[in-house]
Amino acid sequence: MEVFTTNSPEETEELGKRFASGLGKGSVVALTGELGAGKTQFTRGIAAGLGVKGYHVKSPSFTIVRVYGDGRLPLYHIDLYRLKGASEINGLGLEEYIYGDGVSVIEWAEKAGGPSGTAGGLLPEDAITIRFFYEGETKRRIEVG
Repeated sequence: MEVFTTNSPEETEELGKRFASGLGKGSVVALTGELGAGKTQFTRGIAAGLGVKGYHVKSPSFTIVRVYGDGRLPLYHIDLYRLKGASEINGLGLEEYIYGDGVSVIEWAEKAGGPSGTAGGLLPEDAITIRFFYEGETKRRIEVG
């Protein structure tokens, strides 16, 4: 597990941008953490790192999925915040994105029910889990792995 500390939203975004360089076709990034902990800011950085043009990334809480297709790989930004769990998620067709040709970033990934093949599971076994923790007003601890 790697642990990072950021001291501002801009640093969280920059970490996401650097992290994007290691992502390839079919990568799935599962983000967990409290509301406002930096998940969307980190996703903005991933978008920038993938070369998404004019990356005005915002949380897709009400649309569930936003697709950004103009980077080196498509970015599928999925937000499960308002869904109650695997029972609501199954049948939405999210597998099309998660097992697609782009990079899937899933906020509130704990609601996806774990690895595919487990009860209600949606995430692939090799999904990269990133956890966000408050350490202060703008300081965040980010655990990868």
